Amino acid sequence: MPLSLEEYRVRLVNSILFAASREEVKRFIDAALRGLHQHKISGDALANFIENISVELEQFDPMNKNAQQWSNIKIARVYFYRLKKELEKATA
Repeated sequence: MPLSLEEYRVRLVNSILFAASREEVKRFIDAALRGLHQHKISGDALANFIENISVELEQFDPMNKNAQQWSNIKIARVYFYRLKKELEKATA
C-alpha cells in the first residue's frame, strides 16, 4: 500500500532529524522529491508538501534537539526555501 503524503512527510522529517551529515539531509530531500515526481504528484500538492515540511521544521525548539539535529533542521529549512523559490519561478 502506498504511503499517504502525510506519512511520506513524517518519514522525511524523521530522516532529516537523524541524518548524519548535511549531504545526507540533501540526499533524503532529493530522494523524497524524486519519489513524489515518480508518483506523478501535482505541482500544487508538491508545493503544499514543501510548505508543510517547512512550517514543521520552523516549529522545532532548538532546546529539545541535539546539535546534529538542529544543524540538520537548519540545512533542511534553507534547502526547502530554495526549492520553494525554484518551484515558484517554474510556475510563474
